[in-house]
Amino acid sequence: MKDFIIPNDRDMGTPAKIGVPVTLEIDGVAVTVPEGTSVLRAAAEAGISIPKLCASDNLEAFGSCRLCVVEIEGRRGTPASCTTPVTPGMVVHTGSAKVRKIRRGVMELYISDHPLDCLTCSANGDCELQDMAGAVGLRDVRYEAPIDSGMVNHFEARNTSGEANPEWLPKDDSNPYFDYDPSKCIVCNRCVRACEEVQGTFALTIQGRGFESRVAAGGPADDFLSSDCVSCGACVQACPTATLQEKSIIEMGTPDRSVVTTCAYCGVGCSFKAEMNGDTLVRMVPYKHGKANRGHSCVKGRFAYGYAHHKDRILKPMIRERISDPWREVDWDEALNFAATRMRGLQEKYGKKSIGVITSSRCTNEETYLVQKLARAVFGNNNTDTCARVCHSPTGYGLGQTFGTSAGTQDFDSVEHTDVVVVIGANPTDGHPVFASRLKKRLRAGAKLIVIDPRRIDLVKSPHIAAAHHLPLRPGTNVAVVSALAHVIVTEGLMDEEFIRERCDWDEFQHYAEFISNPRHSPEATALLTGVDPAELRAAARLFATGGNGAIYYGLGVTEHSQGSTTVMGIANLAMLTGNIGRPGVGVNPLRGQNNVQGSCDMGSFPHELPGYRHVKGPEVRAIFEEAWGVQIDAEPGLRIPNMLDAAVDGTFKGLYCQGEDILQSDPDTKHVAAGLAAMECVIVHDLFLNETANYAHVFLPGSTFLEKDGTFTNAERRINRVRKVMPPLNGYADWEITQMLANAMGAGWSYSHPARIMEEIAATTPSFAGVDYALLEEKGSVQWPCNEAHPEGTPLMHVDGFMRGKGRFIVTEYVATDEKTGPRFPLLLTTGRILSQYNVGAQTRRTANVVWHEEDLLEIHPHDAEVRGLKEGDWVRLASRAGETTLRAKLTDRVSPGVVYTTFHHPDTQANVITTDYSDWATNCPEYKVTAVQVSLSNGPTDWQEDYAAQAERARRILPAAE
Repeated sequence: MKDFIIPNDRDMGTPAKIGVPVTLEIDGVAVTVPEGTSVLRAAAEAGISIPKLCASDNLEAFGSCRLCVVEIEGRRGTPASCTTPVTPGMVVHTGSAKVRKIRRGVMELYISDHPLDCLTCSANGDCELQDMAGAVGLRDVRYEAPIDSGMVNHFEARNTSGEANPEWLPKDDSNPYFDYDPSKCIVCNRCVRACEEVQGTFALTIQGRGFESRVAAGGPADDFLSSDCVSCGACVQACPTATLQEKSIIEMGTPDRSVVTTCAYCGVGCSFKAEMNGDTLVRMVPYKHGKANRGHSCVKGRFAYGYAHHKDRILKPMIRERISDPWREVDWDEALNFAATRMRGLQEKYGKKSIGVITSSRCTNEETYLVQKLARAVFGNNNTDTCARVCHSPTGYGLGQTFGTSAGTQDFDSVEHTDVVVVIGANPTDGHPVFASRLKKRLRAGAKLIVIDPRRIDLVKSPHIAAAHHLPLRPGTNVAVVSALAHVIVTEGLMDEEFIRERCDWDEFQHYAEFISNPRHSPEATALLTGVDPAELRAAARLFATGGNGAIYYGLGVTEHSQGSTTVMGIANLAMLTGNIGRPGVGVNPLRGQNNVQGSCDMGSFPHELPGYRHVKGPEVRAIFEEAWGVQIDAEPGLRIPNMLDAAVDGTFKGLYCQGEDILQSDPDTKHVAAGLAAMECVIVHDLFLNETANYAHVFLPGSTFLEKDGTFTNAERRINRVRKVMPPLNGYADWEITQMLANAMGAGWSYSHPARIMEEIAATTPSFAGVDYALLEEKGSVQWPCNEAHPEGTPLMHVDGFMRGKGRFIVTEYVATDEKTGPRFPLLLTTGRILSQYNVGAQTRRTANVVWHEEDLLEIHPHDAEVRGLKEGDWVRLASRAGETTLRAKLTDRVSPGVVYTTFHHPDTQANVITTDYSDWATNCPEYKVTAVQVSLSNGPTDWQEDYAAQAERARRILPAAE
């Protein structure tokens, strides 16, 4: 396999521009660059280095360091090259005697107020100040305070008279991942600007003036941990000295090599350089050429990788006869033979369809492909499902019905061209923070925002952005709100008739228009149901229809409802009504929750679809895989996860191979999940840790992290990104190898030598991946499917000239109220979501320092609802529904409306899903996590169920010493 060659990673000084070509001369070299390009960048394009400290190519020019000065013929003085745009015929001199003298003088001033501890400094060898001192030829510093003069600097605790130095500040090490050392700060402003321009949090500022200037996080009483800093790492990456430095660098030293890979957290799919010192991972740095993240990151991808070496990680296979027995460590052969014998025995006793698999949205495409192949080619059935069932399966169904493809329409770059953004049922600042930063940047540039969410999420109002409209709908009324928006657009004649006639089925549109024009869909008629102000809703509809390029981004607040698929179709209707499909700045964009949710669906993880979203009933489709695999494929769809659990309770489903998924914590109605698992006779859990599902497992196969494998992930924008092995698997094998060994133990005879060979099989059998191979990914960095003969370099924008299904299809979206209703016993509605620092069930992030921000799940409740129940901030409260009850602490906030409560599901101690019911989406069985009728009351602490569960989990995790 050819090594990936990292493209030129050099900082070009200022951002690239787009414009007509301009030719100038720099040091006798003719250079042609786009209009608006800075002289500094133009020189860099020509291979001419100009010293700089305050400039960086991901920040707008600032011009404060005065190190990049140049001379320009016909112009007075020595302007800063970073803030000087090129002009035709300009003649620039970057290294005249005058310029060199100025730079040395400027650098001398910097060094006069900087500690000269370079040899012991953590940034030694990776310090731009050190590099620039060498570049300008600084050999001496003339400025030195006389002894006993009482003069001060910023880097010594005492002045020259031995008295305490009021200008010195101690190091701030409050953040678990990086330190702030004020004594080494040169006040270049890069960290402040990165926080503003790249991240958009505005947590940092320059406090004081002149010699008193220094970087501050928050107010006078704040440190980095208590401030608004979200620990994205942008400031650390921007810092040219050791002022802001990763603690891992301080502890382990400067990295000496790097490997480009893809983050294994959310669906944004950020590219990172895993920087190594020998075989030790020192830090993760966002990769500037990553097309999903463009060099930015969040706290999880940037810092929360420590779980890979956590003491809880299981590295040896384990088996046990019964779930009441302690675990026994065994070698791989014994574990795999035990598992294979059990599974084959169950099929012999209970039938071919008595066992199945669950694929993982955290594993690679290649690994997921093998797991569904295990079910179809080795087990001989279609009992395969994935965690996408419980998150974005309605996206696949809804967009497939309306557009013809089960995925989003745009790339993330598209947001830079949008004029009006609708965010519905998503909280990007917490769930997809890197995309949120790009969105906020566009909003600061003038785009308008419409938020449709029961909670007042951060995007509604935060520094320098505010939503034009917030529609705080009652949970469960998404369809009614989307239909009301469409009603306004149609009845006021705001639809794009030309687009509809050309691109959509006109007869279906007329039928839809007749339906949606009915007065019962008006904002006024639905207000009592939705709780949304009709005037506000009408204004939002008019803005979306008339405001220019309109883009819709949605999340699990849309899909995890009994009408999730209907809402997705309603969103597609809105986009087609307004002609917002097929160009930059528009589209329908599902924000996928996990790193490979899209890929797990693409790879055929659902029980009714083979890879590429082709129904298993199609004989021509089955024939492709039967020829490739050499087996007969069952024509009947298999069991979905809820069906597997129901069948287990009924006694007909007996064995499960569950890779990288914790259904006991993540799926609804925890008690029913536990009953289903307990009824099975062989549960194989393939994961990093003894998760909650492993409490009911008979075989545990230790998994590998994303750092220990090769493969690909497919993110929310259909981007296929390479995952590259950074270190050898600590458990001995990558996950695809383990699945292959299990298949072979059951007689499969697979012989894949590398994930590249698996991708070759995927490409040969799946039309949307037909042009994908590792050589192309190495060349392009990433591609977006469909990638085939018609689109050899991928497809950033879908449906440009026409919909994949031919004509866009308008579908009637009748609102049907959920069966989960409030009443005297359960008067409140519970909805759930995520928080920035944690991920999914928390198995990874809870085993990192991220717990400092979120050590437990809390229940958000409106002060009015708390007051009538006698609740105060921090009280233990009982949260009860028709399904079950749990306890957690209360957080009083007006982020939620009266009548609505909210919590996260990251901690198994809370087990929030013991509350959720088994109601689900009518088309896909996606659980209705977002609407549960509950009551809240004071509690003395954990419930009996929680205590019993904790005791059972402790017993289930006993491991016999190796000798036994």
